Amino acid sequence: MAKKRKSTSKPKKSSKSSQNSSGKTEGNTRAGPRVMEKTMSEIGRLLQEQEFASHEDANAFIQEQLQGKPVDVFSNEAEWDPLRRAQELIYDAWEMLYKSDRVRLAERALVISPDCADAYNLLAEEKAKSAAEARAYYEEGVRAGERALGPEAFKEDVGYFWGLMETRPYMRARAGLAECLWILGEREAAVEHYRDMLRLNPGDNQGIRYVLLGRLLEMGEEERVGKLLKEYEGDGSASWLYNRALWLYRRTGESGAEAALTEALEQNPHVPVYLLGRKRVPKRLPEYIGWGDESEAKAYASDAIELWKATDGARGWLLRTQQTFALR
Repeated sequence: MAKKRKSTSKPKKSSKSSQNSSGKTEGNTRAGPRVMEKTMSEIGRLLQEQEFASHEDANAFIQEQLQGKPVDVFSNEAEWDPLRRAQELIYDAWEMLYKSDRVRLAERALVISPDCADAYNLLAEEKAKSAAEARAYYEEGVRAGERALGPEAFKEDVGYFWGLMETRPYMRARAGLAECLWILGEREAAVEHYRDMLRLNPGDNQGIRYVLLGRLLEMGEEERVGKLLKEYEGDGSASWLYNRALWLYRRTGESGAEAALTEALEQNPHVPVYLLGRKRVPKRLPEYIGWGDESEAKAYASDAIELWKATDGARGWLLRTQQTFALR
């Protein structure tokens, strides 16, 4: 099962792009998943205008209406409010080949509506030259998102953020701000943002729990690590299982963590070669990772190798356990 990699890296300017001979940044690997939001938003608005007796009727309606037609054929631009027009520009920007064009459309979107959080998010990703500059953009994005959603959303929609399309720009801004705060050394403030995002969206479509778990382990916050692990104890990803094993090793030593590490090895046996340095973690990580395969191992090792190096004896224990596991 393939899933989108959740980035935990530092803010970069078009980190997956290339430069052409004119010096313009080409490519936009962020575009795909985000541009899908435009389609989803249009379908959502279309469905709100109808009444259906069942899910089957709704699905049949979608198939009938959209067959062979672009989704936006149902949109009436004359009815769009400023925020909607600004967001449409951001959808267009995400599909632009050149960085300069993406920035231009984001700045234009803010002229149309200063409440367009995704415009600030794009500028943080594409225009900021430092974590401090990116932080300023993300802070503006958070404030814009709060204005756009209104105070009632933070009371009535808690638990459903991200599932509601209009909350996504705000949640992206919060995630970006938290990452910048961490880089700038404001670790506790970053953790508070991550915790609050999980309160707003406990289903955690953004993968915030993985980032938070790594941050807490790095801070040595063992009790808070334990609480977070319990909140998502059914998570069977390599990131969750290997970090749980490392946490148990820190608390109990080898004997208390052996079963947890064996479970992690069973889920993804490709991880140890990267944590042990037998294979180099690539600088360019796969955009999508597969459950239990080598792409997942690369992604986890990129995030967690320093945690294992910083834990006395952990990699030696991993090597011994991996060798025993291989003989089974």
